[in-house]
Amino acid sequence: MKETDASLDAAYALQTPEDSVRLYGGWAQDYDRDFAAAHGYVFPAEVAKLFTERGSAAHAQVLDIGAGTGLVAEALPGVTIDGIDISAEMLAVAEAKGLYRRRIVADLTRPLQMIGDGAYSGFISTGTFTHGHVGPACLPELMRIAAPGALFVLGIKADAFDKAGFGSAFAMLVAERRITPIDFASAPIYRGATHEHAADRALVAVFHRR
Repeated sequence: MKETDASLDAAYALQTPEDSVRLYGGWAQDYDRDFAAAHGYVFPAEVAKLFTERGSAAHAQVLDIGAGTGLVAEALPGVTIDGIDISAEMLAVAEAKGLYRRRIVADLTRPLQMIGDGAYSGFISTGTFTHGHVGPACLPELMRIAAPGALFVLGIKADAFDKAGFGSAFAMLVAERRITPIDFASAPIYRGATHEHAADRALVAVFHRR
């Protein structure tokens, strides 16, 4: 029988940015051990592998969207990467590891006034586009801070894709020729786990800004 897990249930039950600040602020110091390691959380490494395969060497300035404690940065050694997250406490853990050139505390549902137009040539995200976290409303702002040709490799929880409206938002960006047609991959979120979400998978949207 698969085990239930209160921490996963709490993460999947988030509704507002304020909920995320509270949950991840209190979770930060133990997140890598009590969540990532204990639950077989491989999604950051899986998406980082896709990012590398799709040409990360050509993308000198990369933004990790929802960087947390830096699990993506750990899987992308040698890449110039900044991290943005709503939780200052999570980013402080990443800072203690020596990760990220720049760490930005910000709410992705609001304008990113601290970032200039066309600042980044690569974007990667894991664990952010899911239930109660960040939806597609942030995509136009990401387009603003993306350089022409910027690579996007965005993990999106599969069962949140339709509920949050990612499909129509992506379709509009393609129709308006703001991004290239999207190549979707599927990736495991956990490996070797026994909890009730062990078999969950996520879509990974791969595309370029035009």
